[in-house]
Amino acid sequence: MRLLYVLSVLACLFTEAVAQPKNATAYSATGYVRDAKTGKPIQGVNIVVINVSKGYVTAKDGFYVVTMPAGNYVLKFTHVGYRPRYDTISLQKLLFREVFMEDDAKDLEEVVVTSETPDRNVRKVEIGVSQLSIRSIRRIPPLMGEVDVVRSLLLLPGVTTVGEGAPGFNVRGGSADQNLVLFDDAPVFNSSHLMGFFSVFNPDVVRDVTLNRGGVAAGYGGRASSVLDVKIKEPDAEKWSLNGGIGLISNRLGVEGPIIKKKLSFLAAARASFNDFLFKLAPANLRGTKANFYDLTTKIKFQPSEQHTITLTGYVSTDVFKLASDSLSGQEINASSTQFDYQTTNGVLRWNYFIGRQLNLATSVILSRYRANLSSPDSANAFDLRSGIWHRQIKTDLTYTPGDNHQWQAGLSAIDYLVQPNTRTPGPFSNVLPVDLAREQAYELAAYVQDEWKVNTAVSVLVGLRYSALLNRGPATVRTYLENGPREDETVSSAQTYEAGTVYHRSGGLEPRLSLRWSVGEGRSIKAGYSRLRQYIQQVTNTTAALPTSRWHLSDVYTKPQIADQWSLGYFRNTADNAIEASGEIYYKRIANAIDYRDGAELQLAEAVETQIVQGRGEAYGFEALLRKNKGRWTGFTAYTYARTFLTIDSPFPVERVNSGRAYPANYDKPHTLNALATYRPTAWFSLSLNFTYSTGRPITQPYARARINGVYVPIYVDRNQQRIPDYHRLDFSMTFEQNPLKKKRNQSSWVFSIYNVYARKNAYSIFYRLNPRSFSDAYKLSIFATAFPSLTYNFRF
Repeated sequence: MRLLYVLSVLACLFTEAVAQPKNATAYSATGYVRDAKTGKPIQGVNIVVINVSKGYVTAKDGFYVVTMPAGNYVLKFTHVGYRPRYDTISLQKLLFREVFMEDDAKDLEEVVVTSETPDRNVRKVEIGVSQLSIRSIRRIPPLMGEVDVVRSLLLLPGVTTVGEGAPGFNVRGGSADQNLVLFDDAPVFNSSHLMGFFSVFNPDVVRDVTLNRGGVAAGYGGRASSVLDVKIKEPDAEKWSLNGGIGLISNRLGVEGPIIKKKLSFLAAARASFNDFLFKLAPANLRGTKANFYDLTTKIKFQPSEQHTITLTGYVSTDVFKLASDSLSGQEINASSTQFDYQTTNGVLRWNYFIGRQLNLATSVILSRYRANLSSPDSANAFDLRSGIWHRQIKTDLTYTPGDNHQWQAGLSAIDYLVQPNTRTPGPFSNVLPVDLAREQAYELAAYVQDEWKVNTAVSVLVGLRYSALLNRGPATVRTYLENGPREDETVSSAQTYEAGTVYHRSGGLEPRLSLRWSVGEGRSIKAGYSRLRQYIQQVTNTTAALPTSRWHLSDVYTKPQIADQWSLGYFRNTADNAIEASGEIYYKRIANAIDYRDGAELQLAEAVETQIVQGRGEAYGFEALLRKNKGRWTGFTAYTYARTFLTIDSPFPVERVNSGRAYPANYDKPHTLNALATYRPTAWFSLSLNFTYSTGRPITQPYARARINGVYVPIYVDRNQQRIPDYHRLDFSMTFEQNPLKKKRNQSSWVFSIYNVYARKNAYSIFYRLNPRSFSDAYKLSIFATAFPSLTYNFRF
């Protein structure tokens, strides 16, 4: 807390210096532009001073500054999907004003309310950044009626998944754990419900979603692939409202409103599934299956003055998944009573101090906890396997805007990690042995500085530098291995024990970031970018799709941080009215210390995980194209991605090599992906959407031969990931019926009918084999959604 005190004192010392412009006769009008209904900030609002050739644009949080000589002025606020707003001001001193804009109900375009300017894809400096409003996400045909944030990302260029229903997502050749997922600044270590079918984000509380897959700002760090930043909307400070929905999988209910009008407001939204009854209608072998979840999101906003805003965000979720006792009968798999339980608990306290028109300070205290439990009550083999991650963080960001051509940002961050790999507790009469793996503890420290510099009307540069470091601390026991042998239990020469709090290992380095935009004409720009990212915590697994109970591991003496260097180049083009936008990007990524597992690795309960994992280098490259139509009754987009990802794991010792040290495709390597979304909106109350997706099948490892040992056939595997499952394709359909927005009513409702996988394609999630004496092998295809899934959802707001 001493850091907060020092920064607050420094901010107060600078207040007088920056509150007044250099010219004593010039003053500033500043504040926030917000949506009149939701109160959410609107980014990219154009502000024009009438009869003065000067314009401004609101920042990401809706913040604006208009600096003019003393006098009376009329400001015009415009943004796509909103009615123009005029505001008359008298500048005789520093003036703080909040501006509320009303949406234009007559606009029938796909994205009616958006946090971007129409040509932001051309004008913004960052490359490889996509932003989605919750309004546009709701237009995507949902699975079983569930509007899903993460599933909507899979339509973007460069974003894929290893399979239908798999947890997480992959971005530009990165594994799922290489994505930093933030929910109002709090990290989420498992972003899925029901083992990967749905995301943990309640759509009723989401304000907007930003995916940084290429140009990652210096303020972000800790992951080697991308940053997904999901923001929660602000509670309504004017009136109370009730909203929710009833669907096939889950039901939703939310409430928000002012406790003290314009000072203290509150938001709470809950979502829960009650779908065990669906399994009673399923085939007999699935009737005992349990698959339930709930989540609760809360946010309190307190604004005691124009300069100070305090928010408190809370989130908690729980999942329970259990297969029926005979659901896998006949498959030679014994997972009869295994149950998965996992929980996420997050809390964020944020203080925003608006010091003056040029200086803003934002400080956050963040707590995040993820716990996973795997249990089996079978008497002879009963056990309970628990693991968890505790993330405690304090960070502060200072924004300084000296003029129209520069915006400086600087910040500090300190994270305290505590990782419990696994603790196995046997049942009362179980033959299973107890295991208690040592906890891993470390500090991750970071500092950064960044400047967005408008060199001239054609060229803008975003340059940043971040330094990060990991400090491993005790209690810990560190092994020493023989130099002329691989890391194995048999080659341990000694072990060193460190007491609690002792820092026994350090790693870190600089992370430069650079983005460049060059406007080459009206509605056209060329962008280039470079970024280096370091990752100190990773999920280690030997399955294609990591389970919620998969092990997390901090970098240490033997596991080096993953380092990703990425270069990007893109061309962006919009038509004169921004009705059509097109873009193409190429990228190349080089990954140092990429992680994979040894052949035959046992990761879950390994006392020394460095004996089971191996590190090498990775290489990813690709091309992404996007064509979007923004206006008219028919809107939508088509996105194509060509992407390759290869790993090379080599070592002087054969046991630590993969594929004899040759390059091989990663589990998530899918060369071709095509997504197309079309929405037809003939009236303000009805819309129809179609979504088609196609992708190359992911790599798999098939047995090369078999051997008979003591009368038992054993498969023989040679090289990893040299075959592929069949290609994937699917068509989805949805219709939305809303109340006519031209009729102003307090009560609002809508019906959404959707069909997922319209032509019932049996897409393969994986291929598995059963050996028998009469044939070489029997191959089976596992499909997650092998038929069409219709759903009907009712949404309401009072």
